[in-house]
Amino acid sequence: MTSDKIRIAVVGAAGAFGMKHLDGLQHIADAEVTVVSGTRPEPTQAVAEKYGVPTAVLSYEEVLERDDVDAVILATPTGLHAAQTQAALAAGKHVQVEIPLADSLADAEATLAAAEASDRVAMVGHTRRFNPSHQWVHQRIAEGGFGIQQMDVQTYFFRRTNTNAKGEPRSWTDHLLWHHAAHTVDLFAYQAGRIVQANAIEGPIHPELGIAMDMSIQLKAESGAICTLSLSFNNDGPFGTFFRYIGDTGTYIARYDDLVDGREEPIDVSQVAVSMNGIELQDREFIAAIREGREPNSSLRQVIDCYRVLGSLEEQLAAHQEQPA
Repeated sequence: MTSDKIRIAVVGAAGAFGMKHLDGLQHIADAEVTVVSGTRPEPTQAVAEKYGVPTAVLSYEEVLERDDVDAVILATPTGLHAAQTQAALAAGKHVQVEIPLADSLADAEATLAAAEASDRVAMVGHTRRFNPSHQWVHQRIAEGGFGIQQMDVQTYFFRRTNTNAKGEPRSWTDHLLWHHAAHTVDLFAYQAGRIVQANAIEGPIHPELGIAMDMSIQLKAESGAICTLSLSFNNDGPFGTFFRYIGDTGTYIARYDDLVDGREEPIDVSQVAVSMNGIELQDREFIAAIREGREPNSSLRQVIDCYRVLGSLEEQLAAHQEQPA
């Protein structure tokens, strides 16, 4: 073990995003994964062997007790995020929690309070802030060369059963509002300014999953820019999230780390950052913030307004459900 590296435990390592983090961390010289954690012994051990991680454990409490762990990356079910983040901070560990920070505003606020009372780095995996495509747009905005008039965003999956990104069954239920909308709500505020108006409507509640399978959200920033977000688990077609930036000097379409203009001409974003992998760049920011003793981009303080907007949208949707037909 090299003591001058930041020693990382990846929790939920055998899941789709746990492995994405492990892939990214392999390219970060300042990081060393010392522990992987999961709930099932065979997949967790297999991941440890695949990535050459010396220790695999099945208890989160054991992760937090270890003295060879400086920081944890949480790629665990949404409902655990807030409590696990608070526990990591209480144990003196730096923590990066995958999106969303929480699935309620009260839990998000409580976790922010824990982070503010700690001297540890606390960060949420709002990957869109780090994708080279969105970074390129952000830099143009910062330089004064581009102003957003409208963002049109589509977040589409075909997910009528309870499966993860690898197509495997899972024990928890995904959510269009608290998980998938969080990406766009935060990104829109990051690119266009503080959100001052938000509206939402949703389709029928799935009888087995207990969630809406379709949702539409409208946002307005204090700059005057607007955002229209369409989300669906019913889309039988290309999966993922596609962002159209309509601005005063051009139109750009971002698909994860790639960017084209409004005529589908590719834009070279290879020099925006040291990698073309947004999750690796997110992990690089986490490690650098720990090393430099500073607040990271996508800290809990920076993203809490996103969860306040989601909380208000949840109240709107609940009020609509209570209205008589």
